Amino acid sequence: MSVDLDIAGGVARIVLNRPDRRNAIDRAAEAALGDIWDRIEADPDIRCAVLTGAGGTFCAGADMKEEGVEGVEYWAGADPWGFGGIALGGRLSVPLIARVNGPALGGGFEMVLGCDLVVAAESAVFGLPEPRVGRVPLDARVVLPRLVPRAQALGVLLTGRRMTAAEALGCGLINRVVPDDGLDAAVDAWVADILACAPLSLKAIKRSVYDTAHMNLAEARNARLPALIDALKSRDADEGVQAFRDKRPPVWTGS
Repeated sequence: MSVDLDIAGGVARIVLNRPDRRNAIDRAAEAALGDIWDRIEADPDIRCAVLTGAGGTFCAGADMKEEGVEGVEYWAGADPWGFGGIALGGRLSVPLIARVNGPALGGGFEMVLGCDLVVAAESAVFGLPEPRVGRVPLDARVVLPRLVPRAQALGVLLTGRRMTAAEALGCGLINRVVPDDGLDAAVDAWVADILACAPLSLKAIKRSVYDTAHMNLAEARNARLPALIDALKSRDADEGVQAFRDKRPPVWTGS
């Protein structure tokens, strides 16, 4: 399989598994990812997802050796959620963590931009080489300037330069950089913190962040988002308060 999926303990772990192609995404991998995101979104028992690459690369972007639609036709027919089905962010209701174990280039970097949390190994690098091969980073050109100051975004977009993990951390693109041999432990710590939270609370928070980004503060504060209403009316909301009073860990049911 070009993409592997393992689900255990409420966590979905997705591995881009084409190490011989530096985990570049071809049409088969793109389709597999779309199916995986739909499966995760439909499974109420999944509370967190982790995306990574096999071997020493996160993802080298699109497989440029694969022949197919290019140019305007490619742009017009691209996945509405962006490269890999996630680059524009917000597709999943559960938190999505990027475990960046090596280079994340082109579409690989764009998939990182679409994740909610990013933990990177010190050896990881990020870049958008598209203009150096006559292409355009279709998702990053609009996502990156919304995440970092314009000068920093254009410094990457207009040069094809690579950023180190430390540089990406410094401009706020990622959450943590760790030694390569500590990557799994660092990711697991983030997963544990997520699992300690009420699932519906996290879904409400995430939907609020993504679905109200175009609103002013008053509109966003008062938006009656379905995920917010579900969380406020949930049994877990009562359970959290009761557990606090009882001085015990809460038992979340996601309802």
